[in-house]
Amino acid sequence: MAQLSDDCFAFGGPMMSVDEAVGIIAARVSAVPEVNAISLGEADGRILARDVRAPLPLPPFTNSAVDGYAVRGDDLPHGKEQPFRIAGRVQAGAPADEAIQPGQAVRIFTGAPMPEGADTVFMQEDVRIDDSGRVVLPAGLKPGANVRPAGEDIALGHAALKKGSRLRPQDVALAAAFGLTHLDVRRRLRVAVFSTGNELVSPGSPRAASQLFDSNRFMLTAMLARLGCDVSDLGIIRDDRAALTDGLKKVADAHDLILTTGGVSTGEEDHVKASVESAGSLVLWRMAIKPGRPVAMGIIGGTPLIGLPGNPVASFVTFVHVVRPTVLALMGAAQQPLLPMPVRSAFAYRKKIGRREYVRVNLRQGDGDVLEVIKFPREGAGLLSSLVDTDGLVELGEEVTQVEPGQTVGFLSYASLL
Repeated sequence: MAQLSDDCFAFGGPMMSVDEAVGIIAARVSAVPEVNAISLGEADGRILARDVRAPLPLPPFTNSAVDGYAVRGDDLPHGKEQPFRIAGRVQAGAPADEAIQPGQAVRIFTGAPMPEGADTVFMQEDVRIDDSGRVVLPAGLKPGANVRPAGEDIALGHAALKKGSRLRPQDVALAAAFGLTHLDVRRRLRVAVFSTGNELVSPGSPRAASQLFDSNRFMLTAMLARLGCDVSDLGIIRDDRAALTDGLKKVADAHDLILTTGGVSTGEEDHVKASVESAGSLVLWRMAIKPGRPVAMGIIGGTPLIGLPGNPVASFVTFVHVVRPTVLALMGAAQQPLLPMPVRSAFAYRKKIGRREYVRVNLRQGDGDVLEVIKFPREGAGLLSSLVDTDGLVELGEEVTQVEPGQTVGFLSYASLL
């Protein structure tokens, strides 16, 4: 487990900005120490624990980039075409046993090794065979054309895959090209997730008229799974301070992170703050973010806890900006900054200065082939439809106070957030 100090997240300011929150997390959270060697087939999405240095150059030998005819650069025709005797044939996967001699051409195929002495390949579409069976090569080709030198892609010893990278299919392909069968990765993060509130019941359970089916827990579990975590679903803990405190103590030792939703405001029945203070220590973050703001973060027995708001949109947005960087830090992953895509606004909007806001929008093709965004027609952090029926979020920085139609804004697609 990653053991954190009780004051790891201490912050003296009255309201924490999004950038301050991410900076504190990145600087003060340590990665889980355990490393596993896993097969390439299991590596996608995992966090690389050590640099992978190229054990061989890529390509490992100089080869032809096309089907055609290999010749010596010194023999290239100048001014007019020239016939060459065809001295051999080299297929992909076969050795080039004989060196090429002056005035000779060798029939060669894509990926085949270049014969000793040859350094240029004419594409088969650009040549012809004369009546004597010789290949006639045109003038004008430069030495080295259509050849892939050994190490052209990656040199021997190059740090081709960096520690902290979240492995993608193309990274796995590169490891396979090196002949590797296993990679060292950080073990999966173990995260406990539960909801709080007497007003909630799990789907499939009887629901009273005054109750809601719990949706946040399933959304957060799915988001954690996309980040590569092993999730323990602890269900719903009722609004009982003692039960919540006891539950937190029991799960802390077996998990790397505890994630709750609901109960982090200051109401009489919002018990997360007091329970965390009883079980460990807590810094209550009031983040300058909308939707969001009430986010609890603390330490229980060295295990970090994050309490997210109960409204689903606020829970989604604060997950992206607090939980995501925490998970990346605990997994030893390089922080992946969210880079909004510039698009044109098709809506007007006003906001308070000093607070970052995220507006739910749809992306569409506007006039002049310019991408533009339109705002979801209704407000409210409790509207799940505003997440389901939109394509992403427009990020409005702390200094922005209004948006007008035609103005450039930053768009974050939901696909880019995990």
